[in-house]
Amino acid sequence: MKRPLALALAVLITTSVVAQTPSESPKPKTARYSSTAPVSKTLQDMKDAISAQQQQIQQLQQQIQSRDTAIQQLQQQVGQAQSAAQQAQETANAAVPKAEDLDKQYMGTLQHDVADLTTVSGNTVNELQEAQKRISGLESPLAIHYKGITITPGGFLAAETVWRQRAEGADINTSLNGIPYPGSSQARMSEFYGSGRQSRISMLAQGKLENMTMTGYVEADFLGSGTTSNNNQSNSYVLRQRQAWGQAALKNGWIFTGGQMWSLVTETRQGLDNRAEALPMTIDPQYTVGFSWSRQYGFRIVKNLGHKAWFGFSVENSEATLTTHGNTAGSYLLGGPGLSGGLYNGAISGCTSTGTSSAPVTTCSALANYSFNPAPDFVGKLAFQPGFGHYEIFGVATEFRDRVFPNAGASTPSSAGAYNSATWTGGIGGNARWSMFQKHIDLGLHALEGKGLGRYGTSTLSDVTIRPNGTVAPIQTAQGLLTLEFHNPKWDWYGNGGVEYAGRTAFLNAKGAPVGYGSPLFNNTGCGNETLPSTAFGGGFDPGGLSNCNADTKDIWEGSLGFWYKPYNGPKGRLQFGLQYSYLTRMAWSGYGTHIPAPLGANPTAIDNMFFTSFRYYLP
Repeated sequence: MKRPLALALAVLITTSVVAQTPSESPKPKTARYSSTAPVSKTLQDMKDAISAQQQQIQQLQQQIQSRDTAIQQLQQQVGQAQSAAQQAQETANAAVPKAEDLDKQYMGTLQHDVADLTTVSGNTVNELQEAQKRISGLESPLAIHYKGITITPGGFLAAETVWRQRAEGADINTSLNGIPYPGSSQARMSEFYGSGRQSRISMLAQGKLENMTMTGYVEADFLGSGTTSNNNQSNSYVLRQRQAWGQAALKNGWIFTGGQMWSLVTETRQGLDNRAEALPMTIDPQYTVGFSWSRQYGFRIVKNLGHKAWFGFSVENSEATLTTHGNTAGSYLLGGPGLSGGLYNGAISGCTSTGTSSAPVTTCSALANYSFNPAPDFVGKLAFQPGFGHYEIFGVATEFRDRVFPNAGASTPSSAGAYNSATWTGGIGGNARWSMFQKHIDLGLHALEGKGLGRYGTSTLSDVTIRPNGTVAPIQTAQGLLTLEFHNPKWDWYGNGGVEYAGRTAFLNAKGAPVGYGSPLFNNTGCGNETLPSTAFGGGFDPGGLSNCNADTKDIWEGSLGFWYKPYNGPKGRLQFGLQYSYLTRMAWSGYGTHIPAPLGANPTAIDNMFFTSFRYYLP
């Protein structure tokens, strides 16, 4: 290429010189210039020019090569940036629910830089630095990995209030069977309480093996009370165990769970899974009338049948709640107040004295009663999810026992002839729940009916009463609940309507006097008459008890409406505010004095209006 170019230039210059020479005879030249001097000089100049051009060509080739190398390096950097972005996307998807949006924004910026790479190579470096900052700024993992176990903390912090039209002397947790009848002084006073005690902490630990997954779960709140807990200054309430259980879930569908957990009676939203309970969305931690549940010891076996059906069976802790009137004193024994040395609460709520000063008779009320249970409760349940809706059918079997003292009413009372009396009973129930309109609306139905199942209702009506002969008589009970919920990303609205019922279980003793629960011959004439405060606990803090008012609860109804608003729900946790209104009625079985005109309070009915607020921050 170089030699032909030089030759062509030489020929061109020579031709030009020859063309400029005149045709006529040349003029004489001076002696100091030879005839070949101009041609040689011109050729040398041409060589020098060609050499300079060759150097420029080499320099241009080197510059082109350097530019190609720089572009190749920049393209490699872009490839590395794209790989880093892809890894960042995978990490973000695993760690942060909203990372997809961040990755889209990042990739958009990166593609723009690639388009401008040939002209502005510095942008690539800047964007790589920004990518490193974004990757390093991703959220920490939602769980802690320790020795092959995944540990997930959880819970929420709550600031909540309650206002009740009728005073109960209760915290945020409402005693649904404790709202006062019209004659009580508490029924003439309202109450307001603020509380942070429903704040909750939890920890989930999971370890996966080749053939099973092991799970442990602990959950606690502060709705427990110690002997020195009060609202006066420190408001120091004790930590309360809600759940504490371990589980082994095999890959063949068998699941074994043991510890304190929600009873198998409680409805679930998915299969029969723990931590999938269909709990009412209420602020009130006593939930709503008609909801059947218990949190107690249980050992549960569940079989998953192809994720369409589940069968479960559990052995659970048993207990008996009792209400009775008119029985002979000392004619029966169901349990005890608890032994402090046995880690049960043996405290008493107060004592009263009767009789003369020389021979006083002191009667104390136990703060907690523990029945001497002969056997655990047994619960069996079938759950179905055929494709639309979730359905459950379940049954409960329980045994009650007391010790009978037939000679307690003799002229000379004695324990002679004492014996144990036991009876098995139970009931059946069902649940149905439908999610509609892309899971924006949930409709739920629940029912449980049987004998001796009052404590499984959230109002904790009585399980049993006592016959005239001192033996246990289970009370007919029924519980029902209708729920309707609306969900979207910012709002949850809910409405509940529920009822719980305890049937009359009344008898006449040998003298014709009424005995048992809800007898029409019980005296209810004083249920509407206010009495003076008592001084048993000190002046000013002991409302007087009603006289001539047996007033056993027949049924309790509650309707509640509420909402939760979530201004933020993302990788930093969840912030939500809630408001709830409840209308509650408690109606008693009619007693003596129900003739026309009936004395005030002969058919007592207690009514309460309640408002709740809640402000919560949930851990992510």
